[in-house]
Amino acid sequence: MTTPTIDVHAHVLLPAVEALVAGLPGHAEARELDARRNGPAALAVNGPMVGERVPRLTDPAVRLAAMDAQGVDVQLVSPSPSHYHYWADEETARKVYRLANEATAAHCSAAPDRLRGLGLVPLQHPDLAVRALEHALEQGLLGVEVSSHAPGRELSDPAYEPLWSRAEETGALVFLHPFGCTLDERLDRWYLSNTVGQPTENAVALSHLIFSGTLDRHPGLKLIAAHGGGYLPTHIGRSDHAWSARSDAGAGCAHLPSSYLKRLYFDSLVHDPHVLRELIRVAGADRVLLGSDFPFDMGTEDPLGALRAARLSDADFDAVRGGNAATLLTEGLS
Repeated sequence: MTTPTIDVHAHVLLPAVEALVAGLPGHAEARELDARRNGPAALAVNGPMVGERVPRLTDPAVRLAAMDAQGVDVQLVSPSPSHYHYWADEETARKVYRLANEATAAHCSAAPDRLRGLGLVPLQHPDLAVRALEHALEQGLLGVEVSSHAPGRELSDPAYEPLWSRAEETGALVFLHPFGCTLDERLDRWYLSNTVGQPTENAVALSHLIFSGTLDRHPGLKLIAAHGGGYLPTHIGRSDHAWSARSDAGAGCAHLPSSYLKRLYFDSLVHDPHVLRELIRVAGADRVLLGSDFPFDMGTEDPLGALRAARLSDADFDAVRGGNAATLLTEGLS
């Protein structure tokens, strides 16, 4: 039996979540911050871009037809990162994660053999995170999606230890997908907020998890980093050097930083076949998964074509195309 082609980076838009938060205290301020970080030119493009893609983001039948055209058998569907709403108070955050988890599960239920889902956790309220994860699993989702940080908290914050522990215990997937960059207005032109901001946020978040020893304490954590892990995999030698040369850099984790890349998973969405080959070299062909960022414009319309461009061996191609993800998605949750 041929291994299915599995795209682990695909999104769903949840209008009910946006209706829930509209007009609430803090929502306008969050939108203003997002606008400042992206700049007016980017916002002028984003609106029509998302609008044109709404059917693919909300209608399972349209999604499945697009998957067929791409040659994708299965998608791991996660909410649009715009639904994080890490500004929300506890009561609102509880409503957001429950609605997002339930709506994502409902979307995937239209084709359960082809659509698997991830939920959300409110990182701004660590005390709610474990319950949010458990709620996602109760809906039949495979795990949760998180950003690279929450206001005032990095992923290395001890407050998240219960979340990592529970994710490890249950076998839940954690999809690390940044939204927003704290470099703020420095990136407000030419869409630098995304092209530079996203890979920077990936690198910072993963470095926190590595250098803090979080991955030492949770070696079984199944974490998938979007965008190929950002800048970190191709510049991991600098991290290794710091760990070896400086006592402050090496104090928190037990092993060379590069060794932790082989404990993580990465999607293939790096937009450069040479970078993809390097990612596979440093992380291992068994740790890279096909990803498209469906259906946004910073993704790829032809994820298999992008994978073929890397000119991998047949075994590595098949592993990234779907073999690795098939194992990851079908492992039983305890």
